[in-house]
Amino acid sequence: MREGIGATLLALIAVFAPLSLLSFGGSNAVMADIAQQTINIHHWTTEREFADLFALSRAAPGPGSMLTALIGWKVAGVAGALTATLALYAPGAILVFAVSRVWYRWRGSRWHSAVERGLAPIAAGLFLSGGLALLRAEPAGWPVWAAAALTTVVLLRWPKLNPLLLLLAGALLFAVVPV
Repeated sequence: MREGIGATLLALIAVFAPLSLLSFGGSNAVMADIAQQTINIHHWTTEREFADLFALSRAAPGPGSMLTALIGWKVAGVAGALTATLALYAPGAILVFAVSRVWYRWRGSRWHSAVERGLAPIAAGLFLSGGLALLRAEPAGWPVWAAAALTTVVLLRWPKLNPLLLLLAGALLFAVVPV
């Protein structure tokens, strides 16, 4: 192993393991925190590299949290990719397994319903902060913000609209509008 790789792997665990426990609804919920840690605190990527890795993780088949594997790969090769991925998945999976053993026994109880209702706005806020972090990392500027705002308005107005149509519209728009 290269000198310092152990410290880098421990840093990956220290970043992604706690986020695993906060990622209600998937890794998109902690995207803002991933960006903050990766760009501003550990300086593993620049804003542009983060946006590129995010785009690549979304283009590749598999879960959207492939971004963590790409970040791990960038900073520590294969060992980093495996460490970051396990750090993001394992703690949350263990917690969900443990909680699920008790959770369904209490279905329909007052506190069960209150917890479920309380988690919904938390997850929505985490998703929103992740989207804002990605928009800030995008170097294309105001056209991307405008497209995101318009897409949000359209989906709020027509929630059953197939998002692929919006992706196609965005692709056509940015093929015409230079950014």
